[in-house]
Amino acid sequence: MFALRPRLAPPNTFFSVPHLSNKSRQFHASPATMVQKVYFDVTWKGPKVEVDSKGTVTQVHQGDVEEQSKDRKVDYTLLEQTGRINFELFDETVPKTAKNFKELCTATEKGKGYIGSKFHRVIPDFMLQAGDFTRGNGTGGHSIYGDKFPDENFKLKHTKPFLLSMANAGPNTNGSQFFITTIVTSWLDGKHVVFGQVPDGDVESYKTVRAIEVVGSGSGTTKYSKTANEPIISGCGEA
Repeated sequence: MFALRPRLAPPNTFFSVPHLSNKSRQFHASPATMVQKVYFDVTWKGPKVEVDSKGTVTQVHQGDVEEQSKDRKVDYTLLEQTGRINFELFDETVPKTAKNFKELCTATEKGKGYIGSKFHRVIPDFMLQAGDFTRGNGTGGHSIYGDKFPDENFKLKHTKPFLLSMANAGPNTNGSQFFITTIVTSWLDGKHVVFGQVPDGDVESYKTVRAIEVVGSGSGTTKYSKTANEPIISGCGEA
C-alpha cells in the first residue's frame, strides 16, 4: 500500500529519493503542541551503533562476537537487539491523524494494529517505513476510519530528522502506513502529513532509529538478509 518513491505510495506506497546535500540537514522546530505519547519496542538484528545528543551516528561497532557481515569493506558484528522508540503526537494540529496512529499503537490483537508488524522499507539517509500490518510488504494496512482517509492538513513540514509522517499513494489515501524521517525531507512537504516526532533529546530513541537505519539499503530491503530478519514491532502502546 505504501512505499516511498516519487511519493510514498500503495500498490507500494513510494517516495522519491532525490540527491541530498549536507546543507539541508538542519534542525528546525515545528510549532506544534505535543500531548499524546506512544511507543514502539522493536527487535532486529544488525550492528550496534552509538549516537550523540542530536542523534547523529558516532560509531558503528565492529568485532567478531557473533555473526559477521562481509558485504562492506569492514566486518560488522550482527547482534540480536531490542530498542524502544518514543513518539510525541501533534494531536492539536492533526487530531484525526494522531488518533489513527495512537489507536493502531494501542490495538492488542496482531493484524488489527502495529504490534507484530515490521519495518518493511528502510532507506539510509532518508526514512524507515512501516505500518502494513495486513500484508507486510507495503501493499496493505488500513486506517481506523476505513481503508483510507483524507489528508488532514499540511501545516507541519518535514524540517528535521525523527519526524513521523503518513505514507500514501497520492492525495487523500492515508491508511496505516507511516515513516520516520532520518534527514530533512522537505520535498515531501505538501504531499505527506506530518503528525508526530521522536521527543527532542531522547537519545535512546534516536539510537534505536539509527540502528535500524543501518540495516537498510538503497532499495529499501534489509541488508544482511541471510542472517537478519526485518525489524519487528514487538510491542507498542501508550506511554
